[in-house]
Amino acid sequence: LGIVLVAINPYEQLPIYEQDVIYAYSGQNMGDMDPHIFAVAEEAYKQMARDEKNQSIIVSGESGAGKTVSAKYAMRFFATVGGSASETNIEAKVLASSPIMEAIGNAKTTRNDNSSRFGKYIEIGFDKRYHIIGANMRTYLLEKSRVVFQAEDERNYHIFYQLCASSSLPEFKDLGLSKYWNLPVNLLAV
Repeated sequence: LGIVLVAINPYEQLPIYEQDVIYAYSGQNMGDMDPHIFAVAEEAYKQMARDEKNQSIIVSGESGAGKTVSAKYAMRFFATVGGSASETNIEAKVLASSPIMEAIGNAKTTRNDNSSRFGKYIEIGFDKRYHIIGANMRTYLLEKSRVVFQAEDERNYHIFYQLCASSSLPEFKDLGLSKYWNLPVNLLAV
């Protein structure tokens, strides 16, 4: 049981996630500064170093709440305070594996036109000096029901529509899927 931070996605970049803000929260005690994702990350980092035990940060919320962005900010914090930001660019490396999965796993909901339907479990490894030495990201499909059901005003996985729209392209023939794509043309407008 630990700290809970409620954050709101402002849908625009704000100067509250810059490098100087990371340094302002680094080394501070929880509650000494305003609530922030960096305060939560600092508390986990300090407890990891002090107790030499694994820590977890759970980022939860509904579609469009900013979960992926919050996870990126936490990773940026760890990379910076762990002395790894310039050495490994861990945030970019961990998230580099995400675009292919996101391209397949995003769908339109009533609140977000490009909502990820994947959950992510990210493990970040630290050495004895608490520097990041690696990371692993596992993804898992959250909404399998979208494969067989589509709610009103929503759209199933984008990749399905992209495949349908590209079925007449010469590159599509190489995929060997032509026999599966005898779909009505009006479906592509959905």
